[in-house]
Parts: sequence; structure tokens; C-alpha cells
Amino acid sequence: MKNIYITDLDHTFLRSDLSISDYTKKIWNSYAKNSLMSVATARTYKKTTQFLNGVDVNAPMILLDGSLIATKDKKIIDTKFINKKIVDEIVYEGSKLGIYPFILSLADGELNEAFLHSNVLNKYQVEVLTRYTKDDNLQECENIEGMGQNFKVVYMGEENLLRELVLEIEMVFGENLKYILAPEAYVGCYFLTILHKDADKSHGIKSVSEYVGFDLEKLTVFGDNFNDVGMFALAGTSVAVANAQDGVKKLSQIVLAHTNDEDGVAKYLEGLKSAR
Repeated sequence: MKNIYITDLDHTFLRSDLSISDYTKKIWNSYAKNSLMSVATARTYKKTTQFLNGVDVNAPMILLDGSLIATKDKKIIDTKFINKKIVDEIVYEGSKLGIYPFILSLADGELNEAFLHSNVLNKYQVEVLTRYTKDDNLQECENIEGMGQNFKVVYMGEENLLRELVLEIEMVFGENLKYILAPEAYVGCYFLTILHKDADKSHGIKSVSEYVGFDLEKLTVFGDNFNDVGMFALAGTSVAVANAQDGVKKLSQIVLAHTNDEDGVAKYLEGLKSAR
């Protein structure tokens, strides 16, 4: 049975400037000849495939924090949506604190995504949107609300404010939703991601395993943040890059000597070949 390698993207496989070096592509693609290779990311299908131009991916991708499992050629394997009524209630709770989210939704059956945002933005959201100016899926909303099929709701802001918000939302929905509060390294704030209760990377791993039929003991995963630790618990080998959060390093089996900007994942893979 083949080995399988699944990597997080941001701050793990991608460099901080969102690029992938030719060296990393070469090493990764050399493994794709005899192994299953994929990614697990909070990113959308569209952004992920843009980043992975020239990178071989031969197993389903875990996207949008596990709320979408799809192949690179747009075959949908699994989805975990939040319905519109719940999203609208989440938006209402945030509005009481004067903050409004990004909403990532499925626009059609061709994996085209809608990125909804309010016309009321904080400085962190403004900075993030500057990176999406060329995208055609951005939709500014005067009164933001959910669509029919919503992957996730994302707030960005100061940690204390988002902790207050998540407590309010948990009081309403409890364990019917999943909440991820973590540092956002690109713009220097925190982000709160709200998902379907079964949308996470660990459930994504299980979906991919069932679809492909691989042994979890043959699985190696790479990550840097707390939304990766569910994968760590399932995989035969869990690897944290050198720049990972300290708590994530403690939960991994291997901590690399190299960061994402130093091609940590590729150097680990090349080291495995040398050790054979």
C-alpha cells in the first residue's frame, strides 16, 4: 500500500510570500510518482489550485478547514455546510459587538465560491481584502447574510473581542458548530472560524481515507497551527515545521529544523530518501 503525505498550506508548505520554491516542487513531485500527495487547508478551492500550479496532487484535497473535500479536477467528495438561518444568527450576534464576518459559500455546482464581506470592515479585514482584489468572487454586501450553502464564517479582530463573540455564539449553538480561534500571522490579529460541527481536517482525513482506501499508519501530515492537530492525532507520522505554534510542536511526533520559508517540508522528504 502506498504512503500518503498531506500538508497544510499557509506557514507550512507555502512560504510567507505565498510562493512555492522550485526546489519544493521538484522534491514533492518526485514523491507523487509512487505516493499519494495532497493538502489540507483553510483556503478555498480556487486559491488552493492557484497556489499549487506546477505541484502534483493525486489525492482529494481537504479544503476550507474540512468543509469541502474535492479533487483537483473539481470532483466533490464531501461537503459540510452551515445553513443560511444559522449563518444569519451568527451575523446578528457579531453585529451586537459591531463586527461583521467574511462568509465563504458555494455559488454553484462547478465549485465556484462566493466570498461575501460587509461594507463595514475593520483594518484587518481591509488588509486581507487587498490580497483578493483580482478575484471575481468577492461580493460586498450592505446587509451581509448567508447563502444557501455556506462553508464557513470568519471574523478577524482583536483576541479579547473575538473571545467575547465566541462565548456569545456558543451560548446559542453550543456543540452544533465548530469554533477555531487562533492567531493570524499575516496581518497580526486573531481570527475566529465558525464551521459545521463535523468540518475539520481530521474529518477530512477520514473522508479522503475512505475514498482512496489508504492505511492511516502510512499517512504523514505536516502543519503549523492548531487547526492541524486533529490530523496529528490520526496520522502515523505527524510533523511540525520549525515556525509552528509551540503548542502544536508539543503535539507532533517530529519538529523540523527548518521553517516554511526554508522549504521545511521538502527538506524532510528529501531526507527520507537519503535515509533509505
